[in-house]
Amino acid sequence: MKISIFLSYPKPFKREQERFVEAVTEFLEERGYEPRTLGVTDYDMNAPLTAIRRLMLESNGILTIAFRRTLVELGTSKPDSDLKEESIPLKNQWFTSPWCHIEPAMAYQIGLPILVLREKGVVADGILEKGVTGTYLPEFDLSVPVKRYLNSQEWKQIIGMWEGKVRKVVERKGQPPMLY
Repeated sequence: MKISIFLSYPKPFKREQERFVEAVTEFLEERGYEPRTLGVTDYDMNAPLTAIRRLMLESNGILTIAFRRTLVELGTSKPDSDLKEESIPLKNQWFTSPWCHIEPAMAYQIGLPILVLREKGVVADGILEKGVTGTYLPEFDLSVPVKRYLNSQEWKQIIGMWEGKVRKVVERKGQPPMLY
């Protein structure tokens, strides 16, 4: 029986993003996982947060791919600030989908192992900031062939640690509850 995991990513808008999702999905399936994504493998008539929660409760971990989604060519963060915070100019900054923040945060709240992969250039804010979830947040570059990344030492070590945590969840779910 395959191990159910939640695979979270914004809908790709570039072929390289599609290839990345396909390669990661294939990698996970070969390792005995069943990647599940709302609107791709699983469908639900309820509100998105309800559907996501249900799918997470059936999963043993989450892997989120934070693709580039929105480009701010010229903008300002904290405009017209009148406090100690200063306005910050934004120029050619990429942001990901808010779901790449929401879904890992929901997984964190129920104790699921989290692995967030961030496409090179995506602003590291919110859940993508280093240290927020207590885990390393690897960055990948779509200009590099995905197979090369999946064969890198960084990927092998990170995915190995995440897999260990996921398998521990599977083991613990099968044990009776402890009184204390």
